[in-house]
Amino acid sequence: MEAVNSADTGSVPNPQVIYRCKKCRRIVASQENILSHKRGKGEECFKWRKRTGEPNNWEKDPAECSSIFVEPMKWMQAVEDGYVEEKLLCKGCNARLGSFNWAGMQCNCGAWVNPAFQLHKSRIDECHI
Repeated sequence: MEAVNSADTGSVPNPQVIYRCKKCRRIVASQENILSHKRGKGEECFKWRKRTGEPNNWEKDPAECSSIFVEPMKWMQAVEDGYVEEKLLCKGCNARLGSFNWAGMQCNCGAWVNPAFQLHKSRIDECHI
């Protein structure tokens, strides 16, 4: 009996992170749905930066990802309908949360994610429970 009690006190649950639509607060993803990616070379990868030849200010401050990439989920109606590329709309309020493309997309950090189901951080809230 003592062994069971000592095991219970040693385990501390990790805080769970969920993502909600900013407009209607509907849960759209959780920490388990997030697909991580390695940071790319940032703005160096984008064509407009290559053409201008501006100084490399982006090397000092690498851009933080402005979106998260998730696995396809049931609430994504356009995915269920069989589209290859489309906007991702909240099932509750029809607000645009991001977009997807089975061929992939480039994150603002420069990394290429394939297939890409992108939710913009500006359109979702990150909640710790």
